[in-house]
Amino acid sequence: QVQLVESGGGSVQAGGSLRLSCVVSDNTFSINWMAWFRQPPGKQREAVATLRSPSGFTQYSDHVKGRFTVSQDNAKKTVYLEMNSLKPEDTATYFCATGRRVNYGWDYEAAYRYWGQGTQVTVSS
Repeated sequence: QVQLVESGGGSVQAGGSLRLSCVVSDNTFSINWMAWFRQPPGKQREAVATLRSPSGFTQYSDHVKGRFTVSQDNAKKTVYLEMNSLKPEDTATYFCATGRRVNYGWDYEAAYRYWGQGTQVTVSS
């Protein structure tokens, strides 16, 4: 079973930055697609960004485009989400996911087999 562990969440003021990390525990697992989702309080989980290896192709939701950047360190089996110009509406639990089912779009929860436990991000105004 592939395990994902997120870290880097915390509390920050609006306009600030945070960098989330997601480590894949299984060294034999080939990371082809990684994604970040988030779940705001009282709302459904929504897609944030995805990255495909080895091409480095990325996609972002309209909510975060231009402010968030997803990247990967293959040697460390780690995916990052750099979040800049944070807004109060970015407050959510952030999850990483992998194990892509390609018959779903990248922004569907069903597209990913493996999920992390989430890390909380709180942005105050």
